Amino acid sequence: MNKAERQKQLVARLQEDPFLTDEELSEIFAISIQTIRLDRLELGIPELRERVKSMAENSIDKVKSLKKSEIIGELVEMNLGKSAISIFETLNQHAFEKTRIVKGHHIYSLAESLAIAVIDAQVALIGVANIKYKKPVYSGQKLVARAEVIRQRGEDKYFVWVKIRVKSEEVFRGKFILVSFSDQESEGEIH
Repeated sequence: MNKAERQKQLVARLQEDPFLTDEELSEIFAISIQTIRLDRLELGIPELRERVKSMAENSIDKVKSLKKSEIIGELVEMNLGKSAISIFETLNQHAFEKTRIVKGHHIYSLAESLAIAVIDAQVALIGVANIKYKKPVYSGQKLVARAEVIRQRGEDKYFVWVKIRVKSEEVFRGKFILVSFSDQESEGEIH
């Protein structure tokens, strides 16, 4: 494929998945990492860290139900009441020493906080969770969580699906029913 076609496909791939690293793009296009970097520079596409940082800065201010420090991972995209994306870089401290497998509560926390954050409500809690761990996650792997509000029933019940992937492989999925409360209810003022 010629350079113009490759660059066109590079732009399309990054619009589809903005979290692809230069190394992953190099494998996808079967070209050197240096060529990917030159293409990005020519096209004015920032490196992964800058793309993620820019997306995160635009997303965090939209969240109503959680503080920035309460969201597990780095929130990089938010369409309040519709969908959200978060990235979590796993470390040795998140895993069992013997196997290097990431402990399930870290993965669940990523999914839960993203499900709560995506809801267009001041206060939301998980009422029901149907979760499935599909593959082990090892320390050092990058998790990409995508939440989608599937439907809303009444004014206070939300159905949210969260899928977590490592590269293109799904490692976790959760189907959550969330219940929203008014601030007064959450503080115990309504009897």
